[in-house]
Amino acid sequence: MKTTDDPAAPTGPPVTVLLTTLAYLASVFAANWTSTHWPPLTVTGLVVPAGTLFAGATLALRDLIHETLGTVGLTAALLAGAALSALLASPRIALASVAAFTLSELLDTAVYARLRRRSRPAALVASNLVGLVVDSAVFVPLAFATLTALPGQLVGKTAATLLALAALCTARRVRRR
Repeated sequence: MKTTDDPAAPTGPPVTVLLTTLAYLASVFAANWTSTHWPPLTVTGLVVPAGTLFAGATLALRDLIHETLGTVGLTAALLAGAALSALLASPRIALASVAAFTLSELLDTAVYARLRRRSRPAALVASNLVGLVVDSAVFVPLAFATLTALPGQLVGKTAATLLALAALCTARRVRRR
């Protein structure tokens, strides 16, 4: 995928742009739908909201959208994700999701944009860490009116984000061969 130093300029083949955007929106949908309709998981004593595993993928996909669509396209994708949340989730989950996604994605995007010229892998890791902590700290108390699920959300989202980043790095290596 071709990238540019201008974060506002769209790059990449149209098929990549479309697939990345659809994957992002699908992960937003899955995170909200499962948070609304599935009970939380309990893993080694941690309460993990069901949508956590999908929400972790949104963090990595958002950075990929930043690379392929630039900042204007990223903003459009974030707005579409917020609208999707509002339409498909319960009101409480939707409000929590929109608030958490908006704040965490703005901070994630700022960190990513600042670091990406020096090191894209470092930008991905740093921005995703900022995004997952802020998203979790905002989402959990608003969605569930308790902090019980916060540790599980942080662990689950970290694991999901690391898996998504590993998949993106592997796909990039395979594509370069």
